[in-house]
Amino acid sequence: MARPIWSGSLSFGLLNIPVSLMSGERRTDISFRMLDSRDKKPIRFERVNADTGEEVPWKDIVKAFEYDKGSYVVIEKEDIASAAPESHESVDVEAFVDAGTIGTRFYEKPYILVPGKKAEKGYVLLRETLKKTGKIGIARVVIRTREYLCAVMPEDDALVLMLLRYPQELVDPADYKLPTGKTSSYRIADKELQMATQLIESMSADWAPDAYHDEFRERLSDIIKKRIKAKGAKTKVVDEIPHREDASTNVVDFVALLQKSLKDNTRTPAGGGEKVPAKKTAPRKTAKKATKKTAKSSKATKKTTRKAS
Repeated sequence: MARPIWSGSLSFGLLNIPVSLMSGERRTDISFRMLDSRDKKPIRFERVNADTGEEVPWKDIVKAFEYDKGSYVVIEKEDIASAAPESHESVDVEAFVDAGTIGTRFYEKPYILVPGKKAEKGYVLLRETLKKTGKIGIARVVIRTREYLCAVMPEDDALVLMLLRYPQELVDPADYKLPTGKTSSYRIADKELQMATQLIESMSADWAPDAYHDEFRERLSDIIKKRIKAKGAKTKVVDEIPHREDASTNVVDFVALLQKSLKDNTRTPAGGGEKVPAKKTAPRKTAKKATKKTAKSSKATKKTTRKAS
């Protein structure tokens, strides 16, 4: 069974729904290794200095930004760490918008939100309300070390989290030379429009995704299987680690939370208690720094021990 990317919560207003973020896609690309045709040994790619040609070890490699051709500014690990968002397992819905207002170019990658144990009621409540209102939630989520803009939308029995591209990542179609103006400017006759419409209508059908397959991959897979069989090779299947069940959650008075949410935008955990801000508080950062100092101290102790020996 697939493992969750993280287990946390989906929150809107004062409602807090325990969920697991699961991958919504399956990669089916066939990957290849590059070999030397003479002896069939793997090709190794090395990191070399452009001037000396000498190999550079990972410890001596730094990241830099090229602000002008041939001019670089080195970016330290601390700089990248300070710019990275704090990792917290939650999807915080900031607004609800009409489903049809987001252009298709904004959608990037799908994930599936799976409800935690005893969290089905809140999950279904949000799912059915989104279906009824025709809305989708706009939220932010941190996956690994990057914060993403995302949309939470219903699809059949699921709540799907779709990563969105930021406007800065999209190319404006106006940057390209595209045909504009009326059809008459391109000498398109009414009869041609009518015939094109009839053709499209005659080819119209219900969307059936299962009817489409990656035929190139299927043919290539058949070829690979034949090659493996010819060489007498065997394949080994490794079972995946079973999925860990989420911890049970408290019973929630959804009516009360919904009523409070209409009056107050501050988020409160599902079990009640004091109001807490959506972002992490300072003490968590202090704990992280303390951990780093402990780790450095441990490393220093190890080095001293090695020298002594």
